[in-house]
Amino acid sequence: MDYVKTLSDLVAIDTTVPPGNNYRLALEYLVPHFEGAGFQSELVEIPTEFCEGRTGRFALISHRKSQAKPRLIFYGHIDVVPAQGWPAFEPRVENGKMFGRGSADMKGGIVGLLIGLNKMADREYKYDVSIMITTDEELSQSGQIRFLKRFLEPVAGSIVWSLDSNTGGVAIAGLGALQVDIKINGKSVHSGLSHLGTNAVEQAVPVMNALLELKSKITAKRSAVPAHPDTGLKFMEPRLNINMIHGGLKSNIVPDECTITVDRRLIPEETLEEADNEIRDLLGKFKDIRWEISYGLRVPTVPPANGPAVERLEKLIKEVTGTSGRFGEMGSGDMGIIVHEEWQGQDFGLGVIRTESNIHGKDEFVYLKDIEDLGEIISRYLSE
Repeated sequence: MDYVKTLSDLVAIDTTVPPGNNYRLALEYLVPHFEGAGFQSELVEIPTEFCEGRTGRFALISHRKSQAKPRLIFYGHIDVVPAQGWPAFEPRVENGKMFGRGSADMKGGIVGLLIGLNKMADREYKYDVSIMITTDEELSQSGQIRFLKRFLEPVAGSIVWSLDSNTGGVAIAGLGALQVDIKINGKSVHSGLSHLGTNAVEQAVPVMNALLELKSKITAKRSAVPAHPDTGLKFMEPRLNINMIHGGLKSNIVPDECTITVDRRLIPEETLEEADNEIRDLLGKFKDIRWEISYGLRVPTVPPANGPAVERLEKLIKEVTGTSGRFGEMGSGDMGIIVHEEWQGQDFGLGVIRTESNIHGKDEFVYLKDIEDLGEIISRYLSE
């Protein structure tokens, strides 16, 4: 397999979400590649009720069954975030790197998997292996994953290897997430008669100041789980960010609404209930401000992965790359809690993402050597 061409072809398919128009095209491109590695593959259309009403959602499910062996499921996603201001879907190779949207996050990881599977095409596997390549990870996909469970059985006690991860060590934990909209309600009037109204934007200011005070307390916490060295952090840290503010209709109208969007990320030692109560307790102190709260993304935390499956991968990373370790990632996803609580399995990760890869930013790139190393590690992990 010419993996550079395969990745180039894949990156050139614009799978930006929203809208997610080319999902089927990208997954159909992958089907013969997995079948060529000895996997039975099918394209599964996701019913709209499992993807929040969105249409045109698909997944690629592939199997190479070896009953009575430990269950291993590889996970990845084909969607990418939007890109502007650069030729994001015209992949180019320079100095051992491929540039293009999704090259690192995470189409490069999928191609690394294909390299590993091709190395093992005529050899016996240590595991009973399935592959799930999904869509909408960059939005939300818990409903899609729950729907796909029926195509992956048995899942109980399975090992789930997320390719949507950093390189350089085993990702054993991720951040939980709580996204909250705080709407401040006022009363709109003509700006010249502002004494008769209530300015929701101005009332949002002390709320935001209080949130920033809470932020300083939250970000002072530290997890016991080390962070990836590339982040510049020693241990995982929680986050509270005010990422959006919406308010006002026109310069001469006192605004009657202002919405503050908060993104709260949780270390494994925290719970969603605790994080929610922190914000509600803060808001409860404002007796003269009318507010209401609504929720977006809610991703609970799970305990760090450990045990023989993690130890084996850590050892193989060391053999292939010379470096290794275990770390928590400073990102969130839907898979961990589903695997841990609903499948009673274990979720960990290794991919091709580096902090310097600038995923979600301009000129995203992946090192081709990282893809090759991932393929070698996967082939050794699958080997008896």
